[in-house]
Amino acid sequence: MLEILSATEMRALEQAAIESRHVTGLELMERAGRAVVEAVFTEWPELAKAPQKAIVLCGPGNNGGDGFVIARLLKDWGWEIEVHLLGDAARLPPDARVNHDWWCAMGEVHDLAEAPRNAQGAALIIDALFGTGLRRPLEGTACAAALWIGAKKGAARIVVVDLPSGLCSDSGRILGAAGDVMRADLTVTFHAPKLGHLLDAGPEVCGRVVVADIGLVARAEGAIRMVAAPDAQSLDKAASAHKYGHGHALILTGGAGRTGAARLAARAALRIGAGVVTVGVPPAAQMEVACQITALMLRRVRDGSDLATVLEDGRITALCLGPGMGLGEDKVGLLKVALQSGRPLVLDADALTLIARDADLWAHLHPRCILTPHAGEFARLFPDLAQRLSVVPATGPAYSKVNATREAAKRAGCVVLLKGPDTVIAAPDGGCAISAAAYGRAAPWLATAGSGDVLAGFITGLLARGFEPMQAAETAAWLHVECARRHGPGLIAEDLPETLPAVLRALPDQAARASSRMSALLASSSPST
Repeated sequence: MLEILSATEMRALEQAAIESRHVTGLELMERAGRAVVEAVFTEWPELAKAPQKAIVLCGPGNNGGDGFVIARLLKDWGWEIEVHLLGDAARLPPDARVNHDWWCAMGEVHDLAEAPRNAQGAALIIDALFGTGLRRPLEGTACAAALWIGAKKGAARIVVVDLPSGLCSDSGRILGAAGDVMRADLTVTFHAPKLGHLLDAGPEVCGRVVVADIGLVARAEGAIRMVAAPDAQSLDKAASAHKYGHGHALILTGGAGRTGAARLAARAALRIGAGVVTVGVPPAAQMEVACQITALMLRRVRDGSDLATVLEDGRITALCLGPGMGLGEDKVGLLKVALQSGRPLVLDADALTLIARDADLWAHLHPRCILTPHAGEFARLFPDLAQRLSVVPATGPAYSKVNATREAAKRAGCVVLLKGPDTVIAAPDGGCAISAAAYGRAAPWLATAGSGDVLAGFITGLLARGFEPMQAAETAAWLHVECARRHGPGLIAEDLPETLPAVLRALPDQAARASSRMSALLASSSPST
């Protein structure tokens, strides 16, 4: 498990390590500064050849202390260094003040406002202004520095210590209506990724993110997890089992001309390993579906009464309602029967809209349900939470997608998967994971009609096989992204289930890579093909 930390959790881990006397604050600061220099030379080996020139921007807190360490180490390497401080050196925290004084024995400290005048010929600009400590928008000289750095991007490499200044560490949102933020080529953070690296604007402004080990070994209690490659064995089929031993998924379609979404979901459920998948079809669409399917089974389901009859078959282990289903009154009856069955149930698309309209349906949600809204559907289900997300944050920590999804899951009493490049999955008990299609796992090709229906089918197939709701949602989300990455440009939704076998065959190697503590965890800002 890879944890993702809030600013408060990271500070608590550092403080606990210091109080345990396993490490001092000065030692952590030294390790952080060294990690940044090592990451710079690894990313751009040509910069290891001195002399070069760097501008180091130091803030009024411990992030600024890291900057003084970086300046000293680069100076020792033979670089020309210009250090600029925001604020009064006398008010620096103790460890940062020590490193300030050590730097002063080697070079000068200038006011931050003077940085543009001293930057001629700089190969590297270090943003050590705020890191995870920022609580308000950039303003004054800090804002001017952000704008100046933006103008220098391309002429000099921009390296950020922990988190770009202007970005909220806990939400990935840019603070303030002006939207001023440092935009990095490389961000070096410590011990674990922060929420802001993965959520909202974080992947857009952080550049490449490297996670450096600074010797902290403890884990944060209840930390949010990053979804990783599933264990290949968990997806294997038992050699002695028959088809019904691997589950039977039932996926309901809409009427004539609206069956494609459910057929995509059904194909996905079958590909991910459900032993049997049945498509429940209203009579008017029966011939349409029958002409389009082979390995899938078909049952006529006109209304709630028909569905109740079908569900007398105890071998049906999971259902999916919503893709292309329609919004008629007869669909309300179908939903009610499905919910009252107590079976594991994926609710997507039109089913979410119906639940948002009907308090009685809402009341029948249970812990074996999974809601899979995109942003618009989430706004219909949880308008107050969506409204909070839409407000430009004036201070931090800002309300985040994690906050909203956790609160939604608690209200609904079931797992909620809020889709997007920064997909967040939350359980009613507060458990939470992020499946980020960002950095080395960027998958822009998923922005195509029907990809969400395939995700719903993947989840349904895993539920049918006996996966718990949170496990099914996380596993499906990871595989969904990986299928898109493996296929690459030109992807359409139909390609996702057909790419899955190759992804599953490659799982042992991917799982081994995912479990390693690589320093370049979020390796690349460019999509993988």
